[in-house]
Amino acid sequence: MLKGHQSWVFKSRPVILSTGTVVGPDEGKGPISEDFDIVHDDLTVGQKTWEKAEKALLEEAAMRALDNAGLTGGQIQFYLGGDLMNQIISNTFAARTLGMPYLGIFGACSTSMEGLALAAQLMDSGAANYVMAGTCSHNCTAEKQFRYPTEYGSQKPPTAQYTVTGAGVAVLGKTGDGPVVTSATIGRIVDMGITDPFNMGAAMAPAAVDTIQAHLRDLDREPGYYDLIITGDLATVGVNIARELFAKHKVPMEQTTFSDCGLLIYDREKQTVQAGGSGCGCSATVTYGHLLKRMKKGELKRILVVATGALLSPLSFQQGESIPCIAHAVSIESGGLYA
Repeated sequence: MLKGHQSWVFKSRPVILSTGTVVGPDEGKGPISEDFDIVHDDLTVGQKTWEKAEKALLEEAAMRALDNAGLTGGQIQFYLGGDLMNQIISNTFAARTLGMPYLGIFGACSTSMEGLALAAQLMDSGAANYVMAGTCSHNCTAEKQFRYPTEYGSQKPPTAQYTVTGAGVAVLGKTGDGPVVTSATIGRIVDMGITDPFNMGAAMAPAAVDTIQAHLRDLDREPGYYDLIITGDLATVGVNIARELFAKHKVPMEQTTFSDCGLLIYDREKQTVQAGGSGCGCSATVTYGHLLKRMKKGELKRILVVATGALLSPLSFQQGESIPCIAHAVSIESGGLYA
């Protein structure tokens, strides 16, 4: 059901029946490593190329999510997914393996919540009984495509972020024990004229703030309604800018805890990750792994996950285009045994 200008409220409260999270070695050395289902100690994941490794991560996360739900792939009506690779090949090729009806989507690093919002909308409309949403990223594939190959050894400024090697998948159903998806706000493009691909946090922060404001306005809520409002991958630079923008627009974020997935997944004091984490796998693995486990423990009852995406491409960057950004917000609340 449409609420306000750009938000949906899901009356049927689709249930997140299960998740699957798979990460690489650097994420396995971070402070929340125990909350991931599988941690690989090799970036290649036994594959011949980085791109094949990224696909393998996603396939593994999808199979783990199905196993955790006690379902087979044949029971899933639709799979929604996307990633950062050209023509979203990680998801397209993984969908070939999974053999499910497939809807490819692209929101850059906002894809995790874009997919979850659309999956919940399919469930709420009665178009499906089970839907799967997933996304992934790999440090070496993203660096090679958007910046410089890892082997090149290029130095990076402090504003740069470290692309997460990981995949996160969620399975939604009509009933069951698990947290429920209650609403979503679809973001709009915000472009502040930034052209530096090493400063994604600054580029994406205004989009995150814009979507959070829209969500609170559309649903007539205060930030304190949530135990946690968390952005996808603004990291240190973007989070500080977001805080300044909240203060400027008089959004009382002091009512709640405000954090960022890119700051949770790594230990910035011990790991060389510059400003923090980014990539499609950042918000997906942190949300489906760490945050939902905190909900299961009763530490969190209501969270708003605001995944952020920088919608540039190598072509647009080479042509001197600025970086359009977007953020999608999804409200997840305790339900079933999580309540």
